Amino acid sequence: MGFVRHRRKHFRSSGALDRGLFGSGYTASNVIQFITISSTGNATDFGDLARANYFRGACSSSSRAVWAGGASATINAMEYVTIASLGNSDDFGDLTATRYGVAGLSDSTRGIFACGWNSYYESEIDYVTIASTGNADDFGDATAGRTYCASFASTTRGVWAGGYYEHAAIDYVTIQSTGNASDFGDLAQGYRYKFAGASSNTRGIVAGGDTNWASTYRDYIEYVTIASTGNATDFGDLSSARRGVAGCASGTYAVFAGGYGGTTVNVIEYVIIQSLGDTMDFGDLTSNREAMAGCSDVHGGL
Repeated sequence: MGFVRHRRKHFRSSGALDRGLFGSGYTASNVIQFITISSTGNATDFGDLARANYFRGACSSSSRAVWAGGASATINAMEYVTIASLGNSDDFGDLTATRYGVAGLSDSTRGIFACGWNSYYESEIDYVTIASTGNADDFGDATAGRTYCASFASTTRGVWAGGYYEHAAIDYVTIQSTGNASDFGDLAQGYRYKFAGASSNTRGIVAGGDTNWASTYRDYIEYVTIASTGNATDFGDLSSARRGVAGCASGTYAVFAGGYGGTTVNVIEYVIIQSLGDTMDFGDLTSNREAMAGCSDVHGGL
């Protein structure tokens, strides 16, 4: 299904929180790109991560973005940038374990990284205080070990969906607590991994993915109401079926970038979170890229 060609003409005001970041990516990139979420257009270079990597997790507050883990050389490192500025990353600390395919989410102060892979499917959930630096602390465990989950958050609740090996499962935690995750429900379309999540404070959206290790790419977009529990519902479709998509959001728009569906793409597209429907064209990345990690300074957890 092709794009609906619709261009929004909103612009970032001075000091406004409206910036989305996409960092790392296959094959072993250290590039960070940024967009202004309320205004369509192409991504712009932000700076570089210290480590060239992919299948990292990302989370963010209104001022700082943090990336963790990675697959090029499996690592436990975390690094951060100040979102309102441009420049290269600084060291933040380490996860509790070395792994890749972690999924990150956050509220305004706490970042959480869950699951991943390092010789087996990980169930660990770690947390950090985003405004500080230092090593992650143990939060609890997911309901099952898995990797390549989608993730998103409201101001109080963090949610992980799908992944390999628990394809359809959705878990949640209360971000400012600690403890094990609880069951939320299931994706409408199971067998989903290496796909993207984004959210407002009320609705979480997941997009793209593939089926097992087979090259069966998906264009599905589904959503849940974060404050409730239950199974996901159909939202619409991406412009093309692909995995390795990165997501970020404002309170109004969810933006999905890159991915692989037989070839790697530079596409950026968006939906209005509180509506239903297929994606619309946003612009292009600076280069074709998959397996990036996205975040923003105005996501559902802020």
